[in-house]
Amino acid sequence: MKISFLGTPPFVQPIRTALAKNFTIVDSLDKAELVVVAAYGQILTKDQLESPKYGCINVHPSLLPKYRGSSPIQSTILNGEKITGVTFIKMDEEVDHGPIIYQETLDLSDIDNFDTLSKKMFLRSSEILPKIIEDFVTGKISPKKQDHSQATFTPHLTKEDGYFDINNLPDGEKLDKMIRAYYPWPGVWTIWEVKSGKEKVKKIVKFLPGGKLQMEGKKAISFKDFLNGYPDFPLKQLQTPFQSGQAE
Repeated sequence: MKISFLGTPPFVQPIRTALAKNFTIVDSLDKAELVVVAAYGQILTKDQLESPKYGCINVHPSLLPKYRGSSPIQSTILNGEKITGVTFIKMDEEVDHGPIIYQETLDLSDIDNFDTLSKKMFLRSSEILPKIIEDFVTGKISPKKQDHSQATFTPHLTKEDGYFDINNLPDGEKLDKMIRAYYPWPGVWTIWEVKSGKEKVKKIVKFLPGGKLQMEGKKAISFKDFLNGYPDFPLKQLQTPFQSGQAE
């Protein structure tokens, strides 16, 4: 079967590899009998969706209809979910709206971040996708309509989503979830006035998984080492898993 794959980030490439091993990859949607879409930043038109013989399958990293939209993995972490999953749908003209072909659940640990979880989810998707496609095109799977009344939606993220005011700290648990959800982008960061001689200079401070902080223009270091260098940093009183390095 001729399949076209549409996916942008590096973490979806295992899907392309799996498809190439089991099917014939074509670049043109016009020549494809089926299109597989994963983390693709463009909306397909009605003609593009209907052109392939078997339509288009989307690999979505959540248990639809929950967490539709562009940031399902980040929202899953931010909301403290213990179970997540991947959903394969037959695409229609609405975002993440089409009928469900197959779902599989995955456990979510309290140290998973966006980077680790996205790789885990799409690697697992690549392992089961060839069989799902085979069952779908031969009619062994009948797609089931989503319960749209249960749908939730996730926002398009911007760099500002990772910012917090150093004088208005989030609680420790929220900060830990933000650090894991927004790594590596948009990142969690604040602006702090650093003493430089007799003056104070505003610098960006980044918060990274593994209990690390990074001052603008410096290397990332442990929370403990950071406080040794900047003992008046206001986060020192905040108890969070981030401080002990549990987010590694």
